[in-house]
Amino acid sequence: MGDLSCFLSQNAVKAEHEKFVASKRFLGPGKKPVEWEIKAITSKEDESLRKESTKRVQVTGKKGQYTQETDYNLYLGKLAAECTVYPNLNDKGLQDSYHVMGADGLLKAMLTAGEYAGYLERIQQVNGFDITLEEQVEEAKN
Repeated sequence: MGDLSCFLSQNAVKAEHEKFVASKRFLGPGKKPVEWEIKAITSKEDESLRKESTKRVQVTGKKGQYTQETDYNLYLGKLAAECTVYPNLNDKGLQDSYHVMGADGLLKAMLTAGEYAGYLERIQQVNGFDITLEEQVEEAKN
């Protein structure tokens, strides 16, 4: 067996926050698009979001039998809201300006459909959902 010290929390490389222009419609100084700040979340946090987005539904034609069903649109909205560091989606003034309540609702109100889809894609990349097992094996070899 090898040395396990590389797996200790203090030796793990921390995931860096990433900057991303979610929309070219929000302009800052110099009329440049404002960069949003995104963070990765832990597996435990992700599991909690998945549980919040899952409900128990009865199996059609099977009395007393239930199955779990995840609302992936709800999950992705919660994931995006949880991973957004800047802008602060929980800011009351920002939510009031769009007449919405909740961080995930604010994201959907702020971004166009295409921008929102691109943002969700970037959020998933930041959290490592875009890397296939083959890519991970190849990266480990190098």
